[in-house]
Amino acid sequence: MEKTELHKFHRKNAVELFNKVWDLIEKEDRSAEEELEMIHAAHTSRHHWGIVGEPLNFARGEWQISRVYAILNVADRAYYHAQKSLDYCLENTIGDFDLAYAYEALARAAYVGGHQEKYKEYMELAIDASEAIKGEKDKEIFERDLKSLTAATS
Repeated sequence: MEKTELHKFHRKNAVELFNKVWDLIEKEDRSAEEELEMIHAAHTSRHHWGIVGEPLNFARGEWQISRVYAILNVADRAYYHAQKSLDYCLENTIGDFDLAYAYEALARAAYVGGHQEKYKEYMELAIDASEAIKGEKDKEIFERDLKSLTAATS
């Protein structure tokens, strides 16, 4: 396979699998098979991004993997991938939406793991980081996600 074709292959799969994971995240009545598919698809998407993407794609891929594990109540894996997302953001000066979501992922993982103090700490960092979100729609989406997390803890 030619280098250009190989690049297209990896990019196409990264995007399609990322979107597939979103569909499964949003599905209310996932089966056990779909939960497993969600895990595999998130990791495979991140793998493809690792070949053709940039740090921004890596941060988003790690965030998505963290969200999947948080949904499935696997706190240690959620935390691990949330921290990786934050690391990519900090090491590559990625801010805005992505930095706020990296902290949101850490807060979600702390909540799932029952670490109330860490949850509060990361929520504060997420809120602080959200002040730098430039896009109005992005900020609205982030605030809705943060409220859903806050509602879950009440």
